[in-house]
Amino acid sequence: MLMLIIASLGVSANWADEASDIASAKTLSRAFRAVSQRIIPTVVKIKTTIRPRTFRSDSALPGSNRQPDSPFENFSDKAPGFTPSDAPERSGLGSGVIIDAKGIILTNYHVVEGADEVLVELSDGKQFRVADVKADEQSDLAVLRIKADYSLPAAILGDSDKLEIGDWVLAIGHPFDLDLTVSSGIISGKARVLPTGRRADFLQTDAAINPGNSGGPLVNLDGEVVGINTAIASNNGGYQGVGFAIPANLAKWVTQQLIEKGSVERAYLGVRIEEIRAQQAEELGTDPGKGVLVAEVFPDTPAAKAGLRKNDRILKFAGHEVHNPRQLQEYVEQAKLGTSQIAQIIRDGKPQTVQVVVSSLPRNFGLAGTILQDPKLMVSSTVKELGIKIADLTKADIERFGYAGFKGALIKEVEPDGLAAQTGIRSGMLVMQVEKKAIRSAAEFNTAMRNQSLSMGVMLLIRTPDGGNRLVQLRKP
Repeated sequence: MLMLIIASLGVSANWADEASDIASAKTLSRAFRAVSQRIIPTVVKIKTTIRPRTFRSDSALPGSNRQPDSPFENFSDKAPGFTPSDAPERSGLGSGVIIDAKGIILTNYHVVEGADEVLVELSDGKQFRVADVKADEQSDLAVLRIKADYSLPAAILGDSDKLEIGDWVLAIGHPFDLDLTVSSGIISGKARVLPTGRRADFLQTDAAINPGNSGGPLVNLDGEVVGINTAIASNNGGYQGVGFAIPANLAKWVTQQLIEKGSVERAYLGVRIEEIRAQQAEELGTDPGKGVLVAEVFPDTPAAKAGLRKNDRILKFAGHEVHNPRQLQEYVEQAKLGTSQIAQIIRDGKPQTVQVVVSSLPRNFGLAGTILQDPKLMVSSTVKELGIKIADLTKADIERFGYAGFKGALIKEVEPDGLAAQTGIRSGMLVMQVEKKAIRSAAEFNTAMRNQSLSMGVMLLIRTPDGGNRLVQLRKP
């Protein structure tokens, strides 16, 4: 009898535990359901159209990231029998989220980049032609405006700084043209730096994100948008458990400027800074991750005028503690132009304060990844070994060399005895790819080359002014 009673108690205890687990799961399920019902009406499908242009017969289609005649599989936009005048319209698909009942929609810049026509489809199937597009390439964000004769459902942008690793989130969008798909996951990481993200620290999530999700919202369990889904890390182009979103707090700031001014004005210091590594921290008598180190102060910049010096350690800026270069970049860029901001620093082991009057970030200043660096001054050691000087394409260059529809880094000068010259590289050529990575600017070329080894060999895809493509392998003897 005693054994039967014990056995019975054991069964009851196990069942009680299981019932509790089921109740917890149902509670989470109801939370997901409530959030989905609240946000789905605010999520839109974005359809884009790029019409064919008239251009050189051997050029790539405008707006495409692919290059013609590339040796790499699926990198050609040409189809057999097509000439540029025969080329069909190209369509694109993405997602967005309504953030204002008057018809303002937030999405990614890359969703609408180069589009001749943008259509927005609401969750109820109604379609609107976009009346206005304001975009910021550097943050990969865009604001669209549609004209509806009624108030639209709008989502709330939450505080992404409050997110912690492990928090539940939902990703909502239109992957693979599937209507309004919801996936769940957690915040897997914060402050991720991506090669494509010039001015953003990304949230990482394991909520499924796929092609078509770009521009859609990442939502917390309070039903607030905490991120804009933007990218994935993948070996096959599909979901592999690592997705990235632009934090909502950055989106708020960018969106406000796009709505009010039509563009984003960023402040800058004019310094090159470095993260403080463990060995440096020991030498400096501080903890790793506490402050950033000034590696260079560029002349005639706000930092130079304020008296900042090389080897200064910046601990705080405008009252915010600084732990890494991207964090300082965010605080500096969002400072009001022309205002005096206090930087708390350590110089020669002694704490000091420096007042910096921030000014507008010059065009193309600091696009190479680290905070506020001029790409003209920021040349990798690998590029120096090549013996070349590079620059971004200008309209004059495009007309002169016939590079309409192409993107890349232009070879401006070649040293006669340098490695590049020995392999036949000449000024006027356009570098379109480093290995298999497409290059759109001089800064991207510098960044890509920093990860290469000339002793192992580097493959470049180059466009020549005579209209041909060449593969060039650079290898240090």
